[in-house]
Amino acid sequence: MNAPDTLFLPDVQASADHRALSIQRVGVRGLRYPLSIAVAGAEVQHTVATIEMTVGLAADQKGTHMSRFVELLEAQQEALDLVGLRGLFADMLQRLEASSGRIEARFPWFVRKQAPVSGVASLLDMDATVIVEQIEGGSVHTRLQVVVPATSLCPCSKKISAYGAHNQRSHLTLSVRLCADMDLNELARIAEEEASCEVFGLLKRADEKWVTERAYDNPKFVEDLVRDIAASGCGAAGGHLVGGLGELRVHSQPFRVRLHRRREPCAVRPWIEAKSAPTQALASRAWPSSAGA
Repeated sequence: MNAPDTLFLPDVQASADHRALSIQRVGVRGLRYPLSIAVAGAEVQHTVATIEMTVGLAADQKGTHMSRFVELLEAQQEALDLVGLRGLFADMLQRLEASSGRIEARFPWFVRKQAPVSGVASLLDMDATVIVEQIEGGSVHTRLQVVVPATSLCPCSKKISAYGAHNQRSHLTLSVRLCADMDLNELARIAEEEASCEVFGLLKRADEKWVTERAYDNPKFVEDLVRDIAASGCGAAGGHLVGGLGELRVHSQPFRVRLHRRREPCAVRPWIEAKSAPTQALASRAWPSSAGA
């Protein structure tokens, strides 16, 4: 039962703390909540997000008010776009009297796609993450992440075989820190356009022929996928590609390739890391920046 507003109860969280230790992140995580996500030119999607909301806690404050995080979500009535999410973030800092914080929302995202020949429409699901954060004394940053299913056809298999080549489903993870807004569909297209072939939820016979030939004419290793996505993503309007991760399975063994690339003045240092199970072999290389840094 909620206590009446007229009843005085001590606010223990707001009391002073004398240990002189600040806490960088305190709040709630693993909170599942319904959200409506708005994207320009597309229908509003109603989804269920797993949410993390945290703020920095000053050294002289005993605790934060956990209930206020949920109150902020309860007060959110309109569909959220990136502008709205940053508004929610600003409200959180003000409500919690904090100068740093972070909101992360992870949710399934559906893209309506048309088959390449027949044109039949279907939905394809992806895993999406939106993060808004600000460190103490810093500016607000927005980050998008999307996990995109795609097809990769093996160049080695094609080269050594008289006919045919094996292919596999890959999951390409793109993480972008934005300098101007872009939406999840734009980010997903970067991955799909660089894959051997994109994935569709529904195909007819003519479409099956198209995707088979498309992949065969466009073979790529997972390393190729990550490098091509990095090259394409760095030139994409609105985004700085700060991380790409490609995953695929061949003969039940997962292979992972990770590339981080930062576009900063005089300090562009891309590097790539490849891991394969079960031996956990590691290969990494850093290139000098284009500015000679």
